[in-house]
Amino acid sequence: MNGTNLFKIALRALANNKLRAFLTMLGIIIGVASVITMLAIGQGSKKSIQTQIAEMGSNMIMIHPGGDMRGGVRRDPSEMQTLKLENYEKLRDETNFIAAISPNVSSSGQLINGSNNYPSTIYGVGLDYLEIRQLKIESGEMFTEADIQSSAKVCVIGKTIVDNLFPDGSDPVGHVIRFNKIPFQIVGVLESKGYNSMGMDQDDVVLAPYTTVMKRILAITYLNGIYASALSEDMTDYATEEISTILRREHRLKDSDEDDFTIRSQQELSSMLNSTTDLMTTLLACIAGISLIVGGIGIMNIMYVSVTERTREIGLRMSVGARGIDILSQFLIEAILISITGGIIGVLIGCGASWVVKNIAHWPIYIQPWSIFLSFAVCTVTGIFFGWYPAKKAADLDPIDAIRYE
Repeated sequence: MNGTNLFKIALRALANNKLRAFLTMLGIIIGVASVITMLAIGQGSKKSIQTQIAEMGSNMIMIHPGGDMRGGVRRDPSEMQTLKLENYEKLRDETNFIAAISPNVSSSGQLINGSNNYPSTIYGVGLDYLEIRQLKIESGEMFTEADIQSSAKVCVIGKTIVDNLFPDGSDPVGHVIRFNKIPFQIVGVLESKGYNSMGMDQDDVVLAPYTTVMKRILAITYLNGIYASALSEDMTDYATEEISTILRREHRLKDSDEDDFTIRSQQELSSMLNSTTDLMTTLLACIAGISLIVGGIGIMNIMYVSVTERTREIGLRMSVGARGIDILSQFLIEAILISITGGIIGVLIGCGASWVVKNIAHWPIYIQPWSIFLSFAVCTVTGIFFGWYPAKKAADLDPIDAIRYE
């Protein structure tokens, strides 16, 4: 008996029991749709996080004072004085894997413009800060190197500051605002970036020359931190090692001494968040995959019923020349047809459900082609695995006993 005839016989058998075949498929349909939807949600979240980290600067490196123990107590990094301007200058002049670098000092306070005020933080940075954080000037311009050298009272502000200090919609460039009691002239406005993946408002920012913040606001000679950007994301580790070597040398630390600074990179944050997202995606997919197992058990159950109902038919086929392999193939084809048809319907429902989640719940969704291929592969394996034993039982029937079966 050739494969075409076996396929036709299997289709005819399923067509004779349409409702039963559909109910058997239901477990597969739900399982596949659930797996695709859950993977789409997980991968969409991962892609969204990667995009937002890239917007913050995927190859950004943050250096903070740290590792300083006094009397067995670790001090607050903001109170430590282990990073100096000289360290920033050495890193700027000697590093080979850094594309941009900027010192960082900050102070919180009240911004005032006439009768409008808003609590915020002013950041003292260098010219490279815009490149490191991937910020752009929308109107006006960035302060200059001359402003840094002269500790000029100028600043660049974000959209949130504009909205709160200039609610009438007037152009803030050229206006003077006060930070606590110190006047600052606005020379530029940053393009809006919105909220990042941690829920922080990236437009709530005021940038000023680091010398101005250090001398006129904080009256300090040390830095709160240093921001840098590696030449590429792949070179982040090399840049981190290079920074560590230079800082240990400048701080005259012995081999046995711990670092008195902390280096963190966006790559570490990205890896951590990706690992968490992958774990959650796998967990969701496994939970959804339970439906596939239930669907497979349903296939096995219905194939057992089918074998029992068609015992006399099996006996007749064998008596007219059908071999055991033909009977086995016939029932196996039925099981695979049920699982693959259920898989196709499940894929369509899964894609539709993902679209609904994206447009109604507004969650980030990303359907990867491999998730669909994986679902099909699992469907086929499920059909073969759970359909094999009932089909083998049918193939092993004795023709005489089968014909006599009532």
